[in-house]
Amino acid sequence: MVEDVNGSTSRGHRWGPDARGRSTWARGRIAAVAAALTAWLLVFHATVPDLPGRPGSLLETFLPWLGLAVPALLAVGLLRRSATALLAALLPAVAWLAHFGHLLLPLPGSAPQDPTALTVVQHNAADDNPDPAGTARTLLAADAGLVALQEVVPATRPAYDAAFAERYPHSAVLGTVGLWSAYPLTEVRALDIRPHGVGRDWQRGLRATAATPRGEIAVYVVHLPSLRLTPRSGFDSDRRDESAALLGSLLAAERLDRVVLLGDLNGTVDDRGLAPLTTRLDAPASGLAFSWPASLPLARIDHVLARRAEVTRVWTLPATGSDHVPVAASVTF
Repeated sequence: MVEDVNGSTSRGHRWGPDARGRSTWARGRIAAVAAALTAWLLVFHATVPDLPGRPGSLLETFLPWLGLAVPALLAVGLLRRSATALLAALLPAVAWLAHFGHLLLPLPGSAPQDPTALTVVQHNAADDNPDPAGTARTLLAADAGLVALQEVVPATRPAYDAAFAERYPHSAVLGTVGLWSAYPLTEVRALDIRPHGVGRDWQRGLRATAATPRGEIAVYVVHLPSLRLTPRSGFDSDRRDESAALLGSLLAAERLDRVVLLGDLNGTVDDRGLAPLTTRLDAPASGLAFSWPASLPLARIDHVLARRAEVTRVWTLPATGSDHVPVAASVTF
């Protein structure tokens, strides 16, 4: 340990003035600004304008991942030996916990199952699924009362019907969306959520009334249009947003109080494009359950939302032959 001319050690200067004479409070101001900006985006993401390319929706799709900035900012603060940067890093940490912390408590599977709850499963099974029978077995293991699928095609439907027949004697398939139910289904009808310019053969929504032990429930099964991210148009969500608005109008007119929506919405609940749905239906109380892409899940775009009911928790099931991971949820009334 080397002493300087004043008799203090170099180790003692590690958190003192640097070579330019800046104190630990004067260093790291750029990192502190970055931390404040990250916290702002987490709390006030809706203030990001939806300019051409929809940067606001793109940010909201991957909003939870802004939390990765926190350890990076802490590391910068330690390397710079900056008290300012370290304290500022607490801002996005608190903002992230305030926004997403409730989804981690309790962790999926840590809470006992409510015996009065209804378990439901949502899965985009993929139209090119090489093993629909194996996919059905994975979904059956959840012991759900309702199973909703998207991208059901003539090549895969027989496998689902055969696998689900005993457990789910009631079913409805319209277009490429299907619902298999342990409870009687009535008032089954197609939902017209086609965006402008899409032909009538595009059928990706159905509505049914399920007569459950908890009473009648309006069950919606939907598959909103896919998104595109291209250098020319940016985050192209116009058709998805238009379809969500049409679905929101149908939900507003729904006669039953209790509603459960199961669907691949091609967006997260933070995405402003899904506001017609998220302002009318409640999101899960716990569980992150990232469902896409299956190879490295980055976002939950497969959802269980409800009205006059609580989705108490949501969790993922084992991967199948799809590019989506199945999602299960517990719904209480």
